[in-house]
Amino acid sequence: MDTPDADGLLAEQLLRLTRRLHRIQKRHLVPIGITPAQSRLLRTLVQYDTPPRMADLAQHLEVVPRAVTSLVDALEAGDFVRRVPDPANRRVIRIELTDAGRKALRQLRSARRAAAEDILAPLDAEQREQLGGLLNALFDVPEVRRC
Repeated sequence: MDTPDADGLLAEQLLRLTRRLHRIQKRHLVPIGITPAQSRLLRTLVQYDTPPRMADLAQHLEVVPRAVTSLVDALEAGDFVRRVPDPANRRVIRIELTDAGRKALRQLRSARRAAAEDILAPLDAEQREQLGGLLNALFDVPEVRRC
């Protein structure tokens, strides 16, 4: 009888946890009226000192520019963001948050905390601290590309 592949099992557990977290976050985003991808774009916008170009957002999010255009279109329709001309180059369009977008970000923070609480509810404080340390150890490792 073959022994189970421990790393394969861990990978499967992480994938299942990721899907569960995604479902829970999606449920918490419904009242705000945005999707997880739109949420990610809004959270990315606040990382810039000045409104970014769509190409900057695409690069940061590691998606094709067309994907950012669709996200911005939907967020603009919901009045969460607006397109503004670049003051130095009128051919360049930048994306900035609106007041509704800033309000949505505050709601997103609450939704993310609620989603985290849902997912972490079975763990006590010590287990949560251990999990945080383990996740940090995984994030701090440089990516190695293998064929």
